[in-house]
Amino acid sequence: MSATEGKTWPWQALRWRPPGREARDTFFLLGLIAATLLPHADHLPAWCLVLAGLVLGWRGWLAASNRPLPGRWTLTLVLGLAVLANWLQFRTLLGREPGITLLVLLMGLKTLELRARRDAFVVFFLGFFLVLTHFLYSQSLLTALWTVACTWGLLTALVLAQMPLGQPHLALAARQAARVTLQGLPVMVALFLLFPRIGPLWGIPAEGVGRTGLSDRLQFGGISEIANDQSIAMRLRVLEGPPDPRQWYFRGPVLSDFDGRLWTATDELPSGEPPLDASRRQARTTGPRLRYELTLEPLRIRMLPMLELDPSTAGETLQLDELRLRLDREHVWRTQRPLTERLRFQHLAHPASEALPQQLDTRELSDYLDLPPGLNPRSLAFARALLQRPALAALPESRRPAAAAEALLQHLHEQPFSYTLSPGRYGEQSPHLIDEFWFDRRLGFCEHFASAFVVMMRAMGVPARVVTGYQGADPEPQDGFWVIRQSQAHAWAEYWQADRGWVRADPTAAVAPYRIQRGQILEPPPGLVGSMLGTVSPDLWRRLRNGWESLDNRWQQWVLGYARQEQFKLLSKLGFESPDWTALGQAAAGLIAGVLVLALAWNAWQSRPRDAWTRQRLSVQKDLSRMGVPAPLHLSYSHWAQALEAVMGPAAQTAAALLRSWDQARYGAGPQAPAQAWRSGWRQALRTLRRPA
Repeated sequence: MSATEGKTWPWQALRWRPPGREARDTFFLLGLIAATLLPHADHLPAWCLVLAGLVLGWRGWLAASNRPLPGRWTLTLVLGLAVLANWLQFRTLLGREPGITLLVLLMGLKTLELRARRDAFVVFFLGFFLVLTHFLYSQSLLTALWTVACTWGLLTALVLAQMPLGQPHLALAARQAARVTLQGLPVMVALFLLFPRIGPLWGIPAEGVGRTGLSDRLQFGGISEIANDQSIAMRLRVLEGPPDPRQWYFRGPVLSDFDGRLWTATDELPSGEPPLDASRRQARTTGPRLRYELTLEPLRIRMLPMLELDPSTAGETLQLDELRLRLDREHVWRTQRPLTERLRFQHLAHPASEALPQQLDTRELSDYLDLPPGLNPRSLAFARALLQRPALAALPESRRPAAAAEALLQHLHEQPFSYTLSPGRYGEQSPHLIDEFWFDRRLGFCEHFASAFVVMMRAMGVPARVVTGYQGADPEPQDGFWVIRQSQAHAWAEYWQADRGWVRADPTAAVAPYRIQRGQILEPPPGLVGSMLGTVSPDLWRRLRNGWESLDNRWQQWVLGYARQEQFKLLSKLGFESPDWTALGQAAAGLIAGVLVLALAWNAWQSRPRDAWTRQRLSVQKDLSRMGVPAPLHLSYSHWAQALEAVMGPAAQTAAALLRSWDQARYGAGPQAPAQAWRSGWRQALRTLRRPA
């Protein structure tokens, strides 16, 4: 024997060995929990993610090293620290963010006390509930696919927990989980189609400012900060009229109060003050009309950016399911609560109209002339000098606003102004932001041009205001839908002309006509994946993105967009003359009852004996039971024959002999005859059999 034989080398102890049943199931469950937490990574505080990762890692180390679980005092201490950190972060334990944070911590800590099957069941159902919370943030197709995968994994772990003996393969448990899920699929579809839509289940308001940047305030750089966001804000489908995205201005908040840096919206009319009378608020429209369907993402603002110009008049209301809208005096559709759910509706507009006719008195117009005192002296001097030019001074007062606006737009076009995504910060050296932009740097985004334009118009005595919203759409539609992105958020101006009302002017078009005429928005540099795909094909990344967005749009239109009205339309197709809540409940109950009956029938069919001998044995047992002959299933045919002779006497000799021959044929050493060969003989024996007197 050599000296090396029988010696254990250090690296041999490092070889991987398959984990035991308990360790494997624990690792699988910990991986599922990590996958379930992943979509919440950008919503939860960093300390929560670190603590959850440490707890899961701790539990995995205990399973790998086969060490005992920590005691209750240790768990109580960690739980107390987690609850305290949660309270310090949010100053409350109630609400969406603190509730989900606490749920994540509780599920992680629960893995440290998996001592019995019931503890595992608690973790499973906490996981199911955590999967459900993903939809509080997103209802996209990707989120749905991820939750399906997580749910399947949790069901697989639940099936494994029901197999306490041996070491069943994960694939076996996964197939069983999928089979059970598919069996419940018809009930799920029935509930989806006919369960009453009570309201926005997932529409819980988010803390913080909305993502779109469209609010009742606008600061230099406000919209440019979200220009990088290529996510979808809304989708538009043209139902009637010519589609021309160059004319599409989606009117959002109207801003008229300016303090030198910040634009804010004018307060609403007091509740007791009547709206403008019909003679002063009529919105006369021009050009071809456009009837369209709009699908809005949750914008989390109290207004709807609707396509200009809406033929409705101020003071009118619009009811969209539970959401009530009111058109205010600035022609903005306002809601009683933030838009926290996806909304789809049809409306009418006249995009070619560039003026909003209205009659306002001097007192009302004065609100649109205010300028902060002592600021931007060079801009005010420039505006006064421009107004004194002979070409403008000689004009009648009614034509002067349009001429002043044209002169400002011409100045923007002729001077070296630049439309850029990164204009830098204004006001670091001086409080005169408009002066700095107009004379010194001349770099800006749409709100810079709109703000400067409005200030100049007011300095020339022309009422003006800033309008924010969206402009344009993607160059090509996707599946018949025009896509409007967050990066197409825009700001333009309106000035007052007595014979026309409020007239739209877009200063950005004078500097960057490609932004308005061709819908070309400034895009950020592509990321790593986009750069790699762009190297292969310059257009590949855009095609992949558009393809995925088209698929996601179908998910939103067909699944997420299936609302109450679609349910009533389905009832009409099913034959209900006047679909309502009662008819919806009746249809739901009938369909669910039908599905349950079919499921019971299927289970009965599946549970029937598949073996011919077994079916014959059950049939013979029923025949003997009807004659009062005891025939337990655990006894053989020979025992049944003895019991038959004891009850029926000599008349049962033929039937008893037949039963004994079945035992010999079924369990003897010779070849087995098919069960069908004995049926005719048994029926004949039953007909000749007579009970003794």
